[in-house]
Amino acid sequence: MTLTEQFLEARGVMPRLCASLAPEDTVVQSMPDISPSKWHLAHVTWFFEQFLLREYASDYESIDDRYHYLFNSYYYSAGQMHARPRRGLLSRPTLAEVLDYRAHVDAAMQSLLETQGDNADVAFRVVLGIHHEQQHQELFLTDIKHVLSCNPLQPAYDSDLPRPPRADPGPQTFTPGPSGIHKVGATGDGFCFDNETPRHDTLLHPHSIGNRLVTNGEYREFIDAGGYTKSDLWLSDGWATVNEQGWRRPLYWSEGLDSEFTLGGPRDIDASAPVTHVSYYEADAFARWAGARLPTEFEWETAAQAAPRDGNFMESGFLHPIPSTSDQFFGDVWEWTSSPYAPYPGFAPLDGSLGEYNGKFMCNQMTVRGGSCATSRSHIRASYRSFFYPDARWQFLGFRLAQDVAA
Repeated sequence: MTLTEQFLEARGVMPRLCASLAPEDTVVQSMPDISPSKWHLAHVTWFFEQFLLREYASDYESIDDRYHYLFNSYYYSAGQMHARPRRGLLSRPTLAEVLDYRAHVDAAMQSLLETQGDNADVAFRVVLGIHHEQQHQELFLTDIKHVLSCNPLQPAYDSDLPRPPRADPGPQTFTPGPSGIHKVGATGDGFCFDNETPRHDTLLHPHSIGNRLVTNGEYREFIDAGGYTKSDLWLSDGWATVNEQGWRRPLYWSEGLDSEFTLGGPRDIDASAPVTHVSYYEADAFARWAGARLPTEFEWETAAQAAPRDGNFMESGFLHPIPSTSDQFFGDVWEWTSSPYAPYPGFAPLDGSLGEYNGKFMCNQMTVRGGSCATSRSHIRASYRSFFYPDARWQFLGFRLAQDVAA
């Protein structure tokens, strides 16, 4: 597939994701952490405009220079931006005008690729932009899920979404993991983000790791055992958050613990499917209750290196976790690890404004691995690192267990 074909394929996804929404849906911002659908459509377009067309297309003319302020996210070296918590106030430009903006930039990008597609710097930025687009495709889905969940009508994003198949995941077992010095980080010549580099040695202590993700049924046992009421299971910040927020169950579960809100609307909870929409604090508390712990990101990565990337991704069409048919290292839910999101030894961010992409967020967040049911299959790999604050729940976030093993 040519670079132009890759670009057009990636750019075609988000408008299709938008097709089932009314224009009114695309404006709503239900909490500061999420962005309106319309903003996602525009921001990824701004990315190509800012980092490619303004840099390499001398004859490019912006459709509206004011969009630079409206749709910048956090690239302060590129200029000021509209405040994130106020993105839901952007009733203008309209959805139609944002889609026109996408078409304008896409046409200019195709012209740029025809003339400079063999320029290594241009090609790198296009591939980076494609992966950035894929990140926002996932955010588009998780954000609109939160928006629709806040509506008393409980509308479905897509009422025709197929229901995940039923399956018995079998008992939770633990597989011994490697110990000693092992290499982690990006390998080969394929694309990776700067936070996956440099590849380096890490020390793994004797441990074992769960054969699958923790399920809804297992998490229900934690709830029934009073897990949300036992302070000794919780980190101090987690216990404070539980009491401040009134958490007693995963996000989107009903009070009766029998149904959950999904992108297909309210549905019965499948006890065999992986639990999702839980915070790091909840995952850590469950692990303590179960007599285990969360794996480190390096234990996870070494276990996942040989695993096939054949999980439940966005392309599967379920847009929801499904019961285990494998070890589930890829797809279904992003897996919380016990590792803070921090730089690798010798880490160096990209030059210029693109250096703001990852490095400046390496503080107070936890690393997650593996992708989810809303992640594009081509976007994920064993070395991929994402990150969230420990109280985050609106993403498809779940976990597996690990245990220490006596040497």
